Amino acid sequence: MAYLNPGAGAAREGRQTAAVPNTAAATAAAAAGATPTKAEYDTLLADVNALRTKLNALLAAMRTSGQLAP
Repeated sequence: MAYLNPGAGAAREGRQTAAVPNTAAATAAAAAGATPTKAEYDTLLADVNALRTKLNALLAAMRTSGQLAP
């Protein structure tokens, strides 16, 4: 059964969120030593930024479909 928002009535029933593709595989690996290198840090930062972008896309799609408040 689809979620029905009583305030919006049947207009929201059964609406789907637009597809958001899966994130790519993580590229970061465990640090080679006790202290991560700049390259290791930059790789991890790139992965975190990619996840943030995907999360924001998913939230935007959910707001557009009416699953989340704007």
